[in-house]
Amino acid sequence: MQATGLRRIVLCADDYGMSPGVSDAIRDLIARGRLNATSVMVVAPSFTEPEAAALADLKRGNPQLQIGLHFTLTAPFRPASQAYAPLKADAFLPLTATLGSALIARLDRNRIAQELRAQINIFSQRFGFLPDYVDGHQHVQIFPQIRDAALSVMRDMLPGAWIRQCGRVTPLAARAGDRKGLLIDMMSRGFRRRAAAAGIAFNPAFAGTYDFGSHQNFSTLFPKFLEDLPSRSVVMCHPGFVDDELKTLDPLTNLREREYAFFASDDFPEMLRVHRVTLS
Repeated sequence: MQATGLRRIVLCADDYGMSPGVSDAIRDLIARGRLNATSVMVVAPSFTEPEAAALADLKRGNPQLQIGLHFTLTAPFRPASQAYAPLKADAFLPLTATLGSALIARLDRNRIAQELRAQINIFSQRFGFLPDYVDGHQHVQIFPQIRDAALSVMRDMLPGAWIRQCGRVTPLAARAGDRKGLLIDMMSRGFRRRAAAAGIAFNPAFAGTYDFGSHQNFSTLFPKFLEDLPSRSVVMCHPGFVDDELKTLDPLTNLREREYAFFASDDFPEMLRVHRVTLS
């Protein structure tokens, strides 16, 4: 039974499978009880059968662990479906081009739906079960057009799963200078309406975004994520160990090791206690 007054959050490590170092760090934190969810990038070259088996073993020992699909539609990754378009050098378009195309309705929802089905099928083949939830690499699941395709596929293939929305609890006036955050919040409003109409569950609030600059001190940022969060909210994180594979795929490198160090430290459970937050 959950202790009175404690808020239970979903602390989700994104990008499982992106590189061996990222996957190793995430599994270590799960084994320590420092995470209760992770999202799997099934189109990443390093998402192998052994990586899936190692994560599935952790879930068997911890039924509360949620494993989701990190739906990927941006470069440098390549599609799982044969007919996906548009592409650039056989890979998905970069983030800015994907978002721009979505905002002016230049994407093909049928091809997006086909790609999501393909990624769900890879997930189920590797793990032997369906994802507990769906979110998106670089928040693609809330983009116009993509969100409609994602909700349609989930209604058909994942009726018991939930989907991540990215709206935050911070008042809009407090984020006037955060254009990226404001855009995510605006798209999340429409996304929540569509998810509710489709009968698909979603988290009540979201946190974890920050400027990925080298100056950031994650241990001082994290408590701010917990402020005013209702129970069942999602806090996104990106722990990992830097390796050569990660360096070729993503600009977020050394900060992943800082996040890992914080979550592995004694400061993390103490911070949860002080803020009356639990992962269990």
